[in-house]
Amino acid sequence: MPELPEVENARQVLEKAVGRTITDVDDSDEYVCRPHKPGEIAKALVGGQLTAAHRRGKTMWCDTVSADGEEGPHLGVHLGMGGRIRVTGPRGSREGDLAGGLPRKANESAQKPEWDRVTISFDDGGSLRLFDKRRLGRVRLEPDLDALGPDAAEIGRDDFRARVGRGTSPIKARLLDQAVLSGVGNLLADETLWQAKVDPHRPAGEFSEAELDELRRVLRRATRRAIERGGVHTGEVIPHRQRDEACPRCGAPMERGTVGGRTTWWCSAEQA
Repeated sequence: MPELPEVENARQVLEKAVGRTITDVDDSDEYVCRPHKPGEIAKALVGGQLTAAHRRGKTMWCDTVSADGEEGPHLGVHLGMGGRIRVTGPRGSREGDLAGGLPRKANESAQKPEWDRVTISFDDGGSLRLFDKRRLGRVRLEPDLDALGPDAAEIGRDDFRARVGRGTSPIKARLLDQAVLSGVGNLLADETLWQAKVDPHRPAGEFSEAELDELRRVLRRATRRAIERGGVHTGEVIPHRQRDEACPRCGAPMERGTVGGRTTWWCSAEQA
């Protein structure tokens, strides 16, 4: 599933669609565009433009203006379990073809046109598409962000202490709670806790302020690196999250268990 780094890369691709006049919207997939009826999103967007692309955690949204320059609705975009954003340049040129989201796997099957769930066409001949083989992504007007906590890449020190360092839940479960902190997924949590040498089972309320400050620094660093390298799959410990693997730092066996309902890997020596 795309995590914060993959979604940030997708947001950067979305920015390439900003300032281009919308001539058509294919919003015929009622499931991906729920709760809207076919044509409802098109009616709100055609003739206008996207003016900015934002992200909080794993959710993206765009500001819009109408054809007469008035403020339009916000356009929400979610990649689901494996969606990608694709933006083509003027006249659909491949030179301007950009994609953001989960990286394409080497053995992935050829892409089919019907997997483009929503397409926004521009007057220069280019387009913005939500490509989603599994049909679990979403495009809707006026997305509700109220249930999301602060973005994991931007949260301040005091807010992190107050939100994360409380309760008896394991620290990994606390990091994964999108109402506490938005954007951290299973792989980013494992990478962060491994880098910080923290036991994922340790109750969040037991951490001192100094430990929480260090955990926040490590999380932000791991997030920045993953964004720069193209996704959380590039983390140092991620390739070693499998049977019979050893910690790439100390050589101790990697251990596997379940924390917060998610498969979890940790170093048996440094994170014990």
